[in-house]
Amino acid sequence: MRVLVTGARGKVGRAAVSALDAAGYDVIGTDLAAPGYDVPHDAGRPYMQANLRDPGDAFAVVKGCQAIVHCAAIPTHGSNTPHQVFANNVMSTFNLAEAAVSFAVRRMVNISSAAVTGYATAERDTLPDYLPADEEETPRPQEPYSLAKHFGEQVMDAVVRRSDLRCISLRPSWAQRADDYAANLGAGIRDPGPRISRWGYVDMNDLARAIVLAIESDLPGHDVFHIAAADNATTWPLAKLVTTFFGDRIEIRPLSRPDASPVSCRKAAQLLGFVPRYSWRDYLGADGQPNTNRPSRTLRRDKAAEEYSLRRESREAD
Repeated sequence: MRVLVTGARGKVGRAAVSALDAAGYDVIGTDLAAPGYDVPHDAGRPYMQANLRDPGDAFAVVKGCQAIVHCAAIPTHGSNTPHQVFANNVMSTFNLAEAAVSFAVRRMVNISSAAVTGYATAERDTLPDYLPADEEETPRPQEPYSLAKHFGEQVMDAVVRRSDLRCISLRPSWAQRADDYAANLGAGIRDPGPRISRWGYVDMNDLARAIVLAIESDLPGHDVFHIAAADNATTWPLAKLVTTFFGDRIEIRPLSRPDASPVSCRKAAQLLGFVPRYSWRDYLGADGQPNTNRPSRTLRRDKAAEEYSLRRESREAD
């Protein structure tokens, strides 16, 4: 099966390309960046430059693909103008979905965001009704990025009503690569603050695995899944975080563990078979500093490659 990965030069897109390639799929990447004409880029994998806000570009890259992983997006309105963030993120999703319907694509995995809940990137303070958050929570987006991601999920709802396309939207929490942990999570581990969006995170290895599981899923229609680590990004129990910073203003629902994430992945476990395996503790000590005893990146990569190889052999045997 040929899988198109949009935003293939980005943080999530690169991980998705590698994971799908390791799982045995025929992967083609696309992004705004120019390809390398003399010096091959993307580890020799097929790549096509495209602007997905242009319907012609979107249709050209989707043609011949049986599945799409849509990672392309402007990730914040802090460094881009709000109207460009909104227009880019909504129209690229819409154009891809239209092309997917036209070419009878089987599966589309839309990388949404935990930001659709509203409080993750809110400009005016707002709180969830309860934690851990789940997919039943009413989205309350405020700013252009989260609003566009919410609209993207509604685009998925619309296309499955009029076609045989099957869609899954993944809402990753704050995605972390191995080299991101100290800079992004270190300060919060040493001194937790009241920003709920900084309590949740997901390791890029786990997110990549969730993407592969979503591509392989036979779920009909459109489903939305939170994807997060099992623990929160502090050394505190979740209940202590909530009561310390918000008193009794947020309901604390039953927890799978004392240091649980503020985001529940129960639905993803039940319907996708996704269970997070990585923790910030694999990379950092309790002081938020790099853990020198953690497994090397090479060993982790070899472990992931072995897992995908086994999955590929199992699929070929079936």
